[in-house]
Amino acid sequence: MRDLAKSGSLEFPHLAADLPPLGGVAKRGFDIVGAGLGIIALSPLFLLIALLVKVSDGGSVFYGHRRIGRGGRIFQCLKFRTMVPDGDAALAAHFRDDPEARAEWEATRKLKNDPRVTRVGSVLRKLSLDELPQIVNILLGDMSIVGPRPVVRDELEYYGKAVVFYLKSRPGLTGLWQVSGRNDVSYDSRVAFDRHYVENWSLVEDIRIILKTVPAVCMSRGSY
Repeated sequence: MRDLAKSGSLEFPHLAADLPPLGGVAKRGFDIVGAGLGIIALSPLFLLIALLVKVSDGGSVFYGHRRIGRGGRIFQCLKFRTMVPDGDAALAAHFRDDPEARAEWEATRKLKNDPRVTRVGSVLRKLSLDELPQIVNILLGDMSIVGPRPVVRDELEYYGKAVVFYLKSRPGLTGLWQVSGRNDVSYDSRVAFDRHYVENWSLVEDIRIILKTVPAVCMSRGSY
């Protein structure tokens, strides 16, 4: 995997790849134990969701999307598949017919009414169940239980000089943004949440965010 902090058009204010990972051994140990227990406890739910996705349209169960991790390294962010197989074509056609939707996408990188999402996928996204396979990413060291949500290359430009804070941390399965309004806040606010989290990290804060994630998901504040 190539290091985007050393290549590409973006110029980072610091070389985040040379910085120690956020939280060090304590955070990584917490991630390994938590993710391991999570896989054991949630295995029946994993199997049920996999079956629902498969029988809904016969397509693949999982989907891997290229995201930017700590130090600018690219990794495959795993999800249960929630979109139709020809999602890119469906999105392009939607943008041609609906300029407002294109503007919404360019501003937030999200759509409230995404034409690519399947019926099963809409339920999984509403409850954030599509993101459960990222527990595997946590075990592999690509992600953390808590941290900034993983972004694509283009989104790094939204961070400006604050990109160093994103690149210092492993992306999270949940995070401060998810429990602070999620789709109801602007992208600038999301960047501010990520910076605040990294600057003020503590294991106690991680636990607090985890405990707040369940009610936030139950309130269905939107999907990433």
